[in-house]
Amino acid sequence: MRRYANSTSFKRSNCAVACTLDLIGDKWTLLIIRDMFFGKTRYKEFQDSEEGIPTNILTNRLRKLESAGLVAKSPYQKNPVRYEYRLTEAGRSLGPILKSIINWAGEYIPGVRRPKASQTRTTG
Repeated sequence: MRRYANSTSFKRSNCAVACTLDLIGDKWTLLIIRDMFFGKTRYKEFQDSEEGIPTNILTNRLRKLESAGLVAKSPYQKNPVRYEYRLTEAGRSLGPILKSIINWAGEYIPGVRRPKASQTRTTG
């Protein structure tokens, strides 16, 4: 089991729920993870999501996810250098949680749309 790199920087207590929320529970982070499950890997693709994440926040959250070991960054272009972001094993392990959130919302929040099964990828 891999621990995220800067474990103390995300913790406000030893509660598992609090620690998880500190890492992925802000307004944007779980949406970035969702987009990775939907096949997005590049900065511009995340930026183009319907929620409209500000660029400074997107950069910050991608760095946080990489530092935590949930995302791996690799270059896909040399000049200028551009990166792809992919879920690591730890990041992919969030898949069932994300699916549960989607199912819960579909059941209890009127008007939400659930993604088609073909939209999601388990590899991230």
